[in-house]
Amino acid sequence: MPARIDLTLDCTDAQLLAAFWKSALGYVDLPPPPPFETREEWLAQFDLPEGETVDDGAWLCDPEGIGPRLAILKVPEPKTAKNRLHIDVRIAGHGTTAERWSRVLAEAARLVAAGGSVLAEVDGHHVVMADPEGNEFCVAAAGPPPPDA
Repeated sequence: MPARIDLTLDCTDAQLLAAFWKSALGYVDLPPPPPFETREEWLAQFDLPEGETVDDGAWLCDPEGIGPRLAILKVPEPKTAKNRLHIDVRIAGHGTTAERWSRVLAEAARLVAAGGSVLAEVDGHHVVMADPEGNEFCVAAAGPPPPDA
């Protein structure tokens, strides 16, 4: 039976991280599920903690429907350790090793401008980064094209 993988990211500022990850992944806001017209209507069906609002969460999706959905949820505790699971942002395009590395560095620079930070560059292969709340992820080139391409 096929399974769908969705990712959930805990945070202290859901809207800040949603803006960052929409930029990083090219994602858009996920519409509320039918029959709900708004996210507020959808959330009203849950027994949420006192004071929790729609801005305490963000739900994103790949506009092409290919990538996993991403839920970004406010939690009371701060991040305290290295992620056990992280996102790899793969940069499309082929070419020489130098050309691929140049695209990786350009994307890392774009994500720094969006609020991320570079933690390490690994042997011209990938860049380890952190989002605005310190969640680690990597930027790397996409794999080589299939042999029949």
